[in-house]
Amino acid sequence: MQANCRERDVFLIQPLVPPVQEHLVELLLMIDAARGASAARTTVVMPHYAYARSDKKDAPRISIGGRLVADLLVAAGADRVLAMTLHSPQVHGFFSVPVDHLHALRELAAHFRRYDLSNTVVVSPDLGNAKEAAAFARLLGAEVAMGAKQRLSDDKVTISSVIGEVKGKDVIVLDDEIARGTTVIELLDRLREREVNSIRIACTHGLFSAGAVERLTDRDDVLEIVCTNTVPIPEPKPDAKLRVLSVAPALAEAMRRIHEGESVSALFG
Repeated sequence: MQANCRERDVFLIQPLVPPVQEHLVELLLMIDAARGASAARTTVVMPHYAYARSDKKDAPRISIGGRLVADLLVAAGADRVLAMTLHSPQVHGFFSVPVDHLHALRELAAHFRRYDLSNTVVVSPDLGNAKEAAAFARLLGAEVAMGAKQRLSDDKVTISSVIGEVKGKDVIVLDDEIARGTTVIELLDRLREREVNSIRIACTHGLFSAGAVERLTDRDDVLEIVCTNTVPIPEPKPDAKLRVLSVAPALAEAMRRIHEGESVSALFG
């Protein structure tokens, strides 16, 4: 660390993306270096918090990784955390330091407002994301529906039904992140059975592992896949239906407000 950090407000920007463990240790070392350099305050900016999915003890003798990593960040010297779309609300409570929790709904809504939304319904794949889907639907002036999902394993889910009116509707499927795309593909099958008019997919974190973009692009009923740049996006094929939106302005404005002592929640007012 070459810059003078003494009594400065330091922001460390590090998404926890593959190789996740290497990036985590690198972040811990940077936090410790800032503390050793007498920084006045160190704010960790995490566009993507990979361990947020490990947020509950859903089997015996397993670690709640989301809480463990939060403890590590605080122990290393983090004074504040700025995060984007955590997987679930309880992850916010894992930290014993202040957390500013941003979302990308405004950026996604601005993109979709270019279309005719008079016949649109926002569909959440499961109950866990229903609150975000309802907020997104309000931004668009649209209706909301959700899937009845049951997770059988890490790579196998089943959606038994869709709660809400979707027949003949233009659907926007909203999720917080898409990794393998298993949940979304299962939901697409249920939506096709209910004879929806069109389907677009939106998420904040486009992890897109194991060829997820290609599998979603190959679906004729999918018109568009929209995500943000909170993680590095794999280079898609030329015919991919992927659109990537930038959240850099939102993060920059939040960092400015933290530094100036202004309200961050007012960003979403």
